Amino acid sequence: MDQMDTPKREPVKYVELGAEAQAKLDALALRFRAADGIGMQVLSLVGGQAEDLLERLPMSVRSQLDRATKRALEVAFSAAARSRTRMGDRPDWVNTVMTTAMGAAGGTGGLPTALAELPVTTTMLLRAIQGIAADHGFDPSDPTVRAHCLQIFAAAGPLSRDDGTDMAFLSARVTLTGAAIHGIVARVAPRLATVLGQKLATQTVPIIGAAAGATTNFAFTNYYQEMARVYFGLRALARDEEADVETILREFRLRVKPPRMVV
Repeated sequence: MDQMDTPKREPVKYVELGAEAQAKLDALALRFRAADGIGMQVLSLVGGQAEDLLERLPMSVRSQLDRATKRALEVAFSAAARSRTRMGDRPDWVNTVMTTAMGAAGGTGGLPTALAELPVTTTMLLRAIQGIAADHGFDPSDPTVRAHCLQIFAAAGPLSRDDGTDMAFLSARVTLTGAAIHGIVARVAPRLATVLGQKLATQTVPIIGAAAGATTNFAFTNYYQEMARVYFGLRALARDEEADVETILREFRLRVKPPRMVV
């Protein structure tokens, strides 16, 4: 390609962050690290490791998990948005109580009730994420903001111990086209399918299925709400400081995963 044909990238806008902005970044990094491992109480309850949970599911369920997750996300995307016209946003703790109760109900009947509960819980989680976006001054009716809300589900999940290394979902660019939402769902679904498969597996544990379902949903709701507060907190900080998002993310990464000192 001729050098003249090479598209020019807009220069990143670097700004000097003040003490208040630095403190907000510190708080967001602390929040992000605290969310890591929030689901370990679930693994303590059901026993085993997160990677072993999927083995408890029938092969027929595992093979259809991606498809079921895509359906759940598509239903949630429409239902969560519609519910905002009928019901106001709720505090995080109310969302957690409601999804915890849903998890207990889903775990009482084993896999059939857990599968039926899946799209309902996904809708409630997405609705909670939309409420957090609104808390940070973003309009959940805006198509781009709604797409960003879906992007939260690309986070690692509460049963994954990744010690803060998985931050790709924070910086993924969301470009809206005619099929953008379907594209985001298609990209997020495989990652979320693994996470939801672990959740389904905990709810099929004999005798303690209801308790495992409640504990799992408690962990999931807390985790995704925390990830949403980090995600939109960083974007709100970039907006308020009139800084490029990449600049804010670079500073954030340095706090979550500081470079090792070479002696």
